[in-house]
Amino acid sequence: MENIETIDSVCTYCGVGCDIAAHVDVKENKIKKIFAHPDGVVSQGKLCIKGKYGFDFVDADDRLRIPRIRKSFLEKNPDIKEAVRSALVDLDDTWYECDLDAATTACAMKLKEIQANYGRKAVASIGGARTSCESSYLFQKFTRHTLNSPHVDNCARVCHSPSLKGMRATIGEGAATNPYNDIYNAEFMIVIGSNTTEAHPIIANRILDVARENDNLAVFDVREIKLHRFAKYKAIMPHEANLLILNMLAYVIIDEELYDESFIEDRTKGFAAFKEKIINDPYANPDYFNEIKGYEYLSKMVRKVAREYALKKSMIFWGLGITEHLDGSYAVMAITHLSLMTGNIGKPGTGLMPLRGQNNVQGTCDMGMLPYYDPDYQEPKEVGLMTPQLVDEMIEGRLKAVLNIGEDLTHIHPNLNKIDRAFEELELLFVQELFMTDVANRADIVVGVKSAYEKTGVYVNAMRRLHLSQPLVKSDLPDDWEVLQILDNKMGGSANYKSSKEVWQEVQRVAYRRFSGADYHRLEKHRKRGLQWPVHTEDTPILHQLDFRTDDGYGRFVYHQYKLRGMIEEIVNDKLNGYHLTTGRTLAHYNNAAQTKRSEKLNNRYDEDILLVCEEDAAAFTSEKVILKSAFGQTNPLTVKITDKVEPKTLFATFHHASSRINALFGDARDELILTAAFKSIKVEVINL
Repeated sequence: MENIETIDSVCTYCGVGCDIAAHVDVKENKIKKIFAHPDGVVSQGKLCIKGKYGFDFVDADDRLRIPRIRKSFLEKNPDIKEAVRSALVDLDDTWYECDLDAATTACAMKLKEIQANYGRKAVASIGGARTSCESSYLFQKFTRHTLNSPHVDNCARVCHSPSLKGMRATIGEGAATNPYNDIYNAEFMIVIGSNTTEAHPIIANRILDVARENDNLAVFDVREIKLHRFAKYKAIMPHEANLLILNMLAYVIIDEELYDESFIEDRTKGFAAFKEKIINDPYANPDYFNEIKGYEYLSKMVRKVAREYALKKSMIFWGLGITEHLDGSYAVMAITHLSLMTGNIGKPGTGLMPLRGQNNVQGTCDMGMLPYYDPDYQEPKEVGLMTPQLVDEMIEGRLKAVLNIGEDLTHIHPNLNKIDRAFEELELLFVQELFMTDVANRADIVVGVKSAYEKTGVYVNAMRRLHLSQPLVKSDLPDDWEVLQILDNKMGGSANYKSSKEVWQEVQRVAYRRFSGADYHRLEKHRKRGLQWPVHTEDTPILHQLDFRTDDGYGRFVYHQYKLRGMIEEIVNDKLNGYHLTTGRTLAHYNNAAQTKRSEKLNNRYDEDILLVCEEDAAAFTSEKVILKSAFGQTNPLTVKITDKVEPKTLFATFHHASSRINALFGDARDELILTAAFKSIKVEVINL
């Protein structure tokens, strides 16, 4: 152990936000091992395979270390080329390398030209949920104030924006209500639209511990997942049935008078009208499942789940299987209705748990990296456009420049053929990244930046818990906020932060409702535990104990009826044909796999995206690889795996590898209120090769 130091920090992957410790060879400046402290509050001493083994990316050979400028960009902009000529070093046919000063000078010159020619709103900033709160805060501040453009957004747009929308509409706050360890106090649990063991395994550990002991778990999904093995109620449902089932659960609770009258009376508004609508909604009666061939058993099961949920201390967990649908926001409202009706909120062992995807998607939204919220979810001086609207603006020639931090826009967004066309219309794409990802390879200027394991910064996990990361290894690369500060100064701004601590001190003042008491000193002191916002004199593990965070403190019922469509409509009309695809993650990889595929131990487990096909449909798949095709585009060839874990006419694929082009299948179908793409169900045609 000579030269080995143990350094505490926070995991760079999913929204669980595990506390980690690393053995670092300080002489070699190299991470040797990552593990969890036995007394870590989030990790409980355990990490998933990504947390344990996924650190090779830090010193990968292809790490982006020197800024690049595209040669064709400089040929189109001779004045910029002249200004930075002395810094240019030939790299290959496509790129010059340069220093950070030249890269930011080129960016600032082009930004000024674009805004002069097309107006202040011709610039947008997208991304940030993979970086720290400090960088996300400065990203939106620089865009809104120095560039004077309202267009800021982040990857919550493709994941949990419906959770924020649905929860704020009903209880005034779009964040998890309880700490993870309240799972041990729960008497009943519902998981819907979350493959928790793959996507959030350290939370799944807690759920499985309790389910094994108490047999108190209900799991709803369109295919059989690992959680079903441990569930008392194993519900496989048709595609796009979330709102249907959630309204049915509410119907049973009302019909059988299982609701908590005193809680409803004291703490909510609008229940009488809600009750009237749901009782008279033909789709809300569980008997409707008797008309859906192959799923009739759900008629009785939904009733049993509703009874247990209503009569016990219960928690509900959900993921992108809820939010990435046409009715994602309404489904989240339906989830909160269940907690409001039964009083399963504001106390231990109850509550609502949206399982966030990115390591800092909660924090980035808290920082105001959304077009309709300033930091602390305050009203901005001007509301900007959401990413799908910005793509339309690119195609129509009104949006000419995009600044991007850590979000692989041209891989993870839907309708890739449209995205390709849109990005060709830009005059400037400026990307801050660790690697030459798909979007970086399309950029005009790319700047390599520090990873989470090389910098100091605050990250907020899925249960509102702040952790202060510290560098595991030293790096001479800039942090995201440092690049932004240079840009800000070159665009006429006055940013003058000496450290991330100074940025965070400003966050504490601006977003004081959540962070006033969460200074670096306290976060350092509680590095393994973290602090749950709002943090003032103390932190707040459980929200909504006395009042909801609405203007008047009351919870609200906002009913929306299920609309018959898709697979269910086909089954009811006896016209089920073709295949319905759903997508999700695998344990070994993380989103666009930019970090995980650089770890041999992880990539060897899953080096391509696999298509799961039901045994009953196997005869129709006559080749080892197939192409999937929709009205919007097609994938590249995908390897077929026959399984008994998916239903007939249902297909499942992961989306980690850009080369698969899974997202070419999806068009502009999206959540009605908040424009999150409907990634979880698309009708596809199969082409055997």
